[in-house]
Amino acid sequence: MYLWTNWVDETDQYEDRYTETMNGDGTITHVKVRGEVYVEGTPQDAAHFNKMEAGILDAHAAVQQLLNAQRHDLWRIEALEKATDQETGEKTLTNSQQFPFNNSKVTVPLTVTRDNLNYIVEVIKVEATGGPAGDIDISERQVNGFKMAFTGSAASVKVTYAVIGGFNR
Repeated sequence: MYLWTNWVDETDQYEDRYTETMNGDGTITHVKVRGEVYVEGTPQDAAHFNKMEAGILDAHAAVQQLLNAQRHDLWRIEALEKATDQETGEKTLTNSQQFPFNNSKVTVPLTVTRDNLNYIVEVIKVEATGGPAGDIDISERQVNGFKMAFTGSAASVKVTYAVIGGFNR
């Protein structure tokens, strides 16, 4: 996480006072006359500016990652909407044990047997009662079904899902 620098302006007794020295080559040198220094300012050097540049770069990288994640979510939603071989359903999962234990794993049968295990199970909606649902885990995929469970402490979780693919076409 970026730790910001609290930049402080230097203030002194003589804000805009300079001594002027004539050089032998016709040029003039100005030197600031500070007088009494009331507040030392933050140093303006490479260490401070490079830290700022690194923070800006990190922020841009984080935004790019968020945009990529959003783009992938949109692609997944478009694929769900366009899929002609999808199967949707609802399953209610129940848990009778106290957190952190959970016995919500159930078998979800597929109405159409798949040709292979190359299918996606996409969780569309989750409604939990009696606590948070946590994550929805999909496991043990077979051509005729799969297992589903939740990881939270809820007593009951209703899941709407879509199964896409798994056919040799």
